[in-house]
Order: sequence, then structure tokens, then C-alpha cells
Amino acid sequence: MNIKLQQNKSLPTKVQVDNVANWIVVMSYPVKNEDFTYSAQLLNRRKLLDLKEADTKPLTIDLPNARSSHVTFAAIEQSISTFDLLTLSRKLVAGHSDSNTNQLGLVVSGFDDISAERIAESLISAALAAAATMPNFKSEKQTPTKLAKLSLYGVKLRHGFKQSFAIAEGNALTRRLSMLPSNKLTPTEYLKEVKVLAKENKWKLEFYNEANLRKKKAGAFLAVAQGSPKADAGIVRLRYTPANSKGKKIFLVGKGICYDTGGTNLKPANYMFGMHEDMQGSAVALGTLLALTRLNFNRPVECWLALAMNHIGPKAYKPNDVVTASDGTTIEVVHTDAEGRMILSDTLALASKEKPALIMDYATLTGTCIYALGTSYSGVFTNQKAWHPSLIKAGEDSGERIWPFPLDKDFDDMIKSDIADVKQCSQESGVDHILASRFLQRFVKHDTPWIHMDLSSSNKKGGLAHIPTDTTGFGVRYSVNLLLNKYLVT
Repeated sequence: MNIKLQQNKSLPTKVQVDNVANWIVVMSYPVKNEDFTYSAQLLNRRKLLDLKEADTKPLTIDLPNARSSHVTFAAIEQSISTFDLLTLSRKLVAGHSDSNTNQLGLVVSGFDDISAERIAESLISAALAAAATMPNFKSEKQTPTKLAKLSLYGVKLRHGFKQSFAIAEGNALTRRLSMLPSNKLTPTEYLKEVKVLAKENKWKLEFYNEANLRKKKAGAFLAVAQGSPKADAGIVRLRYTPANSKGKKIFLVGKGICYDTGGTNLKPANYMFGMHEDMQGSAVALGTLLALTRLNFNRPVECWLALAMNHIGPKAYKPNDVVTASDGTTIEVVHTDAEGRMILSDTLALASKEKPALIMDYATLTGTCIYALGTSYSGVFTNQKAWHPSLIKAGEDSGERIWPFPLDKDFDDMIKSDIADVKQCSQESGVDHILASRFLQRFVKHDTPWIHMDLSSSNKKGGLAHIPTDTTGFGVRYSVNLLLNKYLVT
């Protein structure tokens, strides 16, 4: 992102007064010292509305200076959760969406150094998320002023904000790809996008096309792909290798169904609309890889993207078919709209052959996870039960909240098949998110530590935390924080 951050460690003397302690202020246009003489106007506005100091509702005012600087501000408690802080930051930044400014001033006043840096990080992340360019195919093009500069006041930096910029870039990539219509992001076009990124970032790229996958006997993946009129499905394998590599490889795996009709079990219209985003899991994996690359992450990372369409047609796979995955597992097809676990099963089996230290996979996989959690949390599953507290804590700290679900063996009773090793899913309803994860787990070989994220919060009406768009790109911020801050022992 081509946005300059100017850091001003201290506030002008005139703003360092008790009556503006514990405040966050976002100002349009370049911040000048005389602007801080108007702190009384902010205080009066707050008193007028009889707000408590802990109230996180943003207020607005236009300063009576020559530039009529537009200001959004709030008073908060230092103990505010990361999620609430990010949400507030999104609202503070959104208050400037109509001001057509290319600069924002961010003021943090009245907090200890660590808290001030945390608050500043949230504001910067919200500003960067709002500034990201998303797809727009309207004939009447609007040319809003692009954010070019952030001026930060009142924060004594310890580490800087390189991580925030890297995560913002990865999240923007995830959201942009996810929003593209399926006729603009076919597997063919997706591969072209990935090739450009690979060249720019010096990632090694391999593509296992359908011919390659037939040789690898990846029958579960190919069952889904066979319904497409164009044979462009396949698995992308990207490799990032840092100069001073430390530790074993980490694998990121993503579901990349570029459009999901439901296949032979055709989706109803209301459930089919929006299915161009069924590839968001792959975009999260790719965005996470980009962010880690920007941060010169010191461990090798591979990114495996399972790209396909789930089409309806005379060659499409159908219920009661029996197919064989690359590890020899026979699968009885029950419902063709459970295609994500089919393409991921072969991808996970092939990836885990490499014996990485950790596999994290991402998928917009099941409706039952949305029924269980709504769209503010995502679900996670792991074969390392002891990790549950750390996974929850990573979500609380990053502001991308998750909740773990059980993976007990007795759930397998619901996917027993009379004629194959396993059923693809159950005809019973209620716990499909758990059954899908039990299904996927059997394809993770060699006791590889594994985390599966069911992205129930991939799309949230009105945005989520600091992200202003319905398409959230959830998972990039979580994953980068999880890996960089070493919540897990891998």
C-alpha cells in the first residue's frame, strides 16, 4: 500500500490536559498545532451528550478553523477488547468517508505507552482497510481521493507498524479476489493472478492440472472438476523460502471453488447468490502468505490452493457415486454441494505427504457453522486438542474471534458407508461442520498437526471489526498473529 505514515511521538502541549485524557481522535486533512487548541469544543460536545468516559460511540464535530477540519472522536477505557477497539476504529474512520481527504490525523491521548500503541495499531489498520481498492464494474466511475498519508500523534513507538501494513495488504488481496465475479475469476484467471504474485514475490510455483491429478489418482478432487465444461481445475503449490530459514515448513491450504452451483443437488436461488465467494478460503491462504512474505517470516511456508468450479451438467458427479481419493480412501458421494471437502481431501493428502510442522486450512465449508456461531466468529477444528485455549486467545488478541469445536471419534458413526470407506457427508442435519472436519482429518497423514478454519465470518453485513466491507477477508490477521507471536509450539 502506497500510504505514508508520519509518526509524531508526542502531542502538542496544548492538548496535554486532563480533560482530554483517554481520548481517540481522527481528523481529516493535515493536522496542525492550532487544531489542538479546539479541545474545548470536543469536551463540550461530549458533555452535551452526557457521555460516560467508557462510552465508545464515536462523536463528530467540524472545528471552527479556516479548514473546518472534520473530527471524529471517542473516549474509551484502556481495557477495551481488541475486537471492540477495531470496531470503534472502523466507525471513527468511516466518519471521514465523505470528506474526500487524502490525509488523516490520528491522535491518541491519555494512555500508557503500550495501550497507546495498541490503539494506534487499530486506527491504522482501520484506515488501511478502508483505503483498499475493491472491484468496481459500474459504468459511471467515481474517482474518490486516495488516502496518501497518516499522521500519528501521542504514541511512543516500540516496534512500529510494519505488521499492520503487511496484514492490510494481505487482507486487501483476499477481499479483492473474493469480490471478483465468477466470470472474472475462473480457475484460469485465478492462476494468472497467482502467477503474477509469484513472480513479484519470488515464490516457486507448481500447478497440478487435471492430467497431473489423474496420475496422482486424486479422484475426489476430479469428481468435482468433471462437471466443468473447461478442464482448468487444479492445485496450485506456492513455496516461500526465507534467506535465513529457521524451523520446519508451515503449510497453508485453501478451498478455491470459484463458483458453487451445488452441482447435481442444485442450490436454491437465495443460497446460490454470492457463491462466487466460495473461493475465499484459498484467498485467505494466499493473503496470509503475502503478509508473511512482506514481514520476512523466518520459516518456510507453502500455500496449496485447490481451484475448481462446482458446475451442473451431464458430466457432473452425483449422489451414490463412489470415488477414490489419492490416498486410496473410497468415498460414497451423498450430496454434491459438499464439494469443498472433496477437493480439500486430496489436497490435504498430497500436502501432508511432505510432513510439514503444521497445516492450516481455510474454507467457506458449511452452513451449520454459520448456524452455530453466526457471522461474527469463525469455527476452528484441530487434531491437537490442547491447543484450544491458545487458539481462542489468538482470536481475542487479534480481534478476529474464533471458537473451537469437538472432533471426537464417535462422530464417524454418522458418515459410515455400507459400500465405501466413508460417506462424504450425512443425510442427517445439525452437525455437518463437525462431520466435514472428521472427514477431512482422515486425509491429514503422518500425525501432522492440523488446524481447519470454517469461515463462517467470511461475509458479514456491514463489515466486521476494522473491515468496512461485507466481504471480510477473515483469517489473514488471525493467522499472521498466531504464527508470528508463537501461540503454538510447532
